[in-house]
Amino acid sequence: MSNSLDQLKASGTVVVCDSGDFATIGKYKPQDATTNPSLILAASQKPEYAKLIDAAVASAKGKGGDVDSQVDAALDSLLVEFGKEILKIIPGKVSTEVDARFSFDTKASVDKALHIIDLYKQQGISKDRVLIKIASTWEGIKAAEILQRDHGINCNLTLMFSLVQAIAAAEAGAFLISPFVGRILDWYKKAYSKEYAKEEDPGVKSVKAIYNYYKKHGYNTIVMGASFRNTGEITELAGCDYLTISPNLLEELMNSSAAVPKKLDASDATALDIPKQSYINDESLFRFEFNEEQMAVHKLSEGISKFAADAVTLKDIIKKKIAA
Repeated sequence: MSNSLDQLKASGTVVVCDSGDFATIGKYKPQDATTNPSLILAASQKPEYAKLIDAAVASAKGKGGDVDSQVDAALDSLLVEFGKEILKIIPGKVSTEVDARFSFDTKASVDKALHIIDLYKQQGISKDRVLIKIASTWEGIKAAEILQRDHGINCNLTLMFSLVQAIAAAEAGAFLISPFVGRILDWYKKAYSKEYAKEEDPGVKSVKAIYNYYKKHGYNTIVMGASFRNTGEITELAGCDYLTISPNLLEELMNSSAAVPKKLDASDATALDIPKQSYINDESLFRFEFNEEQMAVHKLSEGISKFAADAVTLKDIIKKKIAA
């Protein structure tokens, strides 16, 4: 029998590597790769990546301006440097994240996304190989709508914890969404002081509900489950469009021979009785119904703050190098 990772791929799921450490990505032969400020920060502190930071700093210094503008330019350049190296390894797309500080500013998110795509273009990389990653706030979803519709730039709406966010994202025409699994489980375990079998995992259930809604109503937006805590969460979603998986869990799957039967099927979803809802033209309804989900509100806020804090830490590292 083939290993569990190969079985997962055979179920129709596209495997994506969730890592900024491109030295390990090639081992698992993923189609795509996703990054975020936390992953880039972790990778950038390894000696083998020092040259990428140095290149980003040199590029920013060459553009002049005050220190803060150089730091911002260097961070953008660093994200693109990582993306460029990852794209040498994978055949598909890399996700590059817009600064989390812009999560509640549609225009700033669009402007930053256009700038990132331009930096990739300067490196000879087509926008077709890049996904712009934006938090699934109302403002972020609207930014994705503009980028997809007016600029042909594909977006990955991340930090997704609810069907409300997912429906609005699909209506916005987002190329891909990243509903989080493990962070939902974390919240429920803490809130209710209990453990969950993989079949009852609330994060798994959330992604299944989103997947079935999309397939029932004919949306083309790709569902990419993310943020896994264990391989059981992953195998329960076999058949999902995409799954983005950390290297340690990819290693577990590669070393396992456990059976991975297909659990999600688009044809099964079409027979389900799932009423259609709409949010994209009703901000107040979106905000109210999202606000009714305590877990989603908390985890979205927490996720934005964590990504923003790690971006600040990266900037501090860059600032010291610029000043040196």
